[in-house]
Amino acid sequence: MAQQETDQQGYGPLPVDDEGFVVDTEDCEERERTYRERGTSRPITVVGNPVLHKECKDVTEFGEDLARLVDDMFASQRTAEGVGLAANQIGVDLKVFVYDCPDDEGVRHVGVVCNPVLEELPPERRALDDSNEGCLSVPTAYASLARPDYAVVRGQDVRGNAIKVRGTGYFARCLQHETDHLYGYLYIDRLSKRDRKDALRQMAEGTPRYPVVPND
Repeated sequence: MAQQETDQQGYGPLPVDDEGFVVDTEDCEERERTYRERGTSRPITVVGNPVLHKECKDVTEFGEDLARLVDDMFASQRTAEGVGLAANQIGVDLKVFVYDCPDDEGVRHVGVVCNPVLEELPPERRALDDSNEGCLSVPTAYASLARPDYAVVRGQDVRGNAIKVRGTGYFARCLQHETDHLYGYLYIDRLSKRDRKDALRQMAEGTPRYPVVPND
């Protein structure tokens, strides 16, 4: 395993394994807390807000503004008790997502991906998992959605370094879900009309446990 040093602000590159994937399972508590405690929690945008329904802009500037956004995203994610958060879910039109998510073995993963692109999987890796899925931008609603139980995302870290992240099970679902957000798709857009309608009904009947931005 190739170990790389991190800077004092916590924005330095994560270690990578022998296959070049980031090792996002080490020092999770400390790294998440460092981001979150610097950030300010923001309310969550919900389905119907235009920023959620279009492809976001690529990140081209990897400086202080992006670092502050990432801090705010971790703070917002913790307030909403989520396991992943895309920038447009707090109203920012940029291709960035953060995650603090366990896999099916209970191993915690914490990290940031800018400009994510999901890799096409070979047929032998496309085993589908039809577990329930929810979304902070569709609060209180859940629906079964089949997704591959393995995912690889390529992108960049907060400093602009090229990275690749892989996940299995629940974490694979998270990587796919958050990447979808940045291209203008909510999980309910992948449901049948009937199931989408049911999810929106659940949302209408529920009360979010975190601050949201009301749609005009």
